[in-house]
Amino acid sequence: MRASPAAKVAAVATAAIAAVYVIGVVVLNLVVSAHLTEQTNEKLASRLAVARQDPATLSQRVTRNGTSQRADNGDIDADGLPVFLWSMNAHGAVTGHSPGAPALSATVLAGHAPRDKLAITANLGTVGPFRLKITRDGSGWVIAGQSLAGDAHTERLLRYGEVIAGPFLLLAMFLGSLVVGLRALAPVEQSRRRQLEFTADASHELRTPLSVIRAEADVALSASRDAAGYRDALTRIQGETQRLRQLVEDMLWLARFDSRPPPPGDEPVDLATLAQACADRFRAVGPAVTAETAAGPALISAPPEWIDRLAGVLVDNACRHAGPDGRVRIQVRAHGSRVSLIVEDSGPGIPEADRPRLFDRFHRSTQGGSGGMGPPGSGGTARASGWPSVTRSCARPADAGTSATRPWVARSCRCPGGIPNRTGRPRPA
Repeated sequence: MRASPAAKVAAVATAAIAAVYVIGVVVLNLVVSAHLTEQTNEKLASRLAVARQDPATLSQRVTRNGTSQRADNGDIDADGLPVFLWSMNAHGAVTGHSPGAPALSATVLAGHAPRDKLAITANLGTVGPFRLKITRDGSGWVIAGQSLAGDAHTERLLRYGEVIAGPFLLLAMFLGSLVVGLRALAPVEQSRRRQLEFTADASHELRTPLSVIRAEADVALSASRDAAGYRDALTRIQGETQRLRQLVEDMLWLARFDSRPPPPGDEPVDLATLAQACADRFRAVGPAVTAETAAGPALISAPPEWIDRLAGVLVDNACRHAGPDGRVRIQVRAHGSRVSLIVEDSGPGIPEADRPRLFDRFHRSTQGGSGGMGPPGSGGTARASGWPSVTRSCARPADAGTSATRPWVARSCRCPGGIPNRTGRPRPA
């Protein structure tokens, strides 16, 4: 199974964090160990200072936190461990020690020449490692020592915490990086899918007129014909080339739209004038196109070319589905501070199964013989133009009959109260 790019990025990021975590843990352990050692050295130095001022301290029994050393409850605490004292003559022989102190062999200091304030770590046999500090006392030496069991216990707890917290931290880091990666790559993946779908759909749409042109040319050249026969073939080829040109223009416009250039500025647009212009433009297509507008202007603030493009797509779609004998009605209605642009036709309507894909590019509905390409770019244009809502009203006629008697169908798009006029900006519908 191939891992997604987001998972790969998350894995690399987690590996990098793991390396940083290991380095951080090593540095932290070294710092903690050095700090504990420094604390022990300071405690030993303080004990040696007391012993030099009061030689009787050497013969006193060492206590732990004010209690007898025998009152050991098993709790290892570096601050509670006793500090023992030993006295050593100039020849290295131990001449005295605190009651209960472990045996200190002369060989412990064999590798270290005694000097004032010398601090070393030595293993005292069965009692484990001790931290020892030496100071001069007359012609001999006084040695203070404390077990390192407390420091070792603290470092061990720290390592346990690091080992336990590490996997959880890395898992959280991986999941967080994966979520961020998926969200960051989502637009790229969506753009890639849209590009693939666009290429596939556009290729399918372009293949149809090209196939018709090729077939008409092959038929026309397969046998001798009179001038009328060639004229018929050329007329059909001309119609397909016009359709092919329209498809190419649609795709070029969509490509420019998807590149997301700086949006054009809003300008005053009179929807009443626009509706009347659309009606005049499409009257030669075939169906009867009428425009019903209010008495006065219906001004909105929108990019003029985008609004004109959207209205043209809607009316063209309505004319194609209404048929030569059908009717198309364009209405502009004012609702207080808002304006509605409604395009209706007398065609068969859109099947319910195709309604969710009404604004999909190049979508073709073939049920009931009403084939045709869906309105490319109309949904995106409506959203980019600042329209707060687009209601996909695609009712089907309640009864059969001729197109002249069929009820009106809002096939293309209805935007009830969806376009704010110049007195207000868009509000959620």
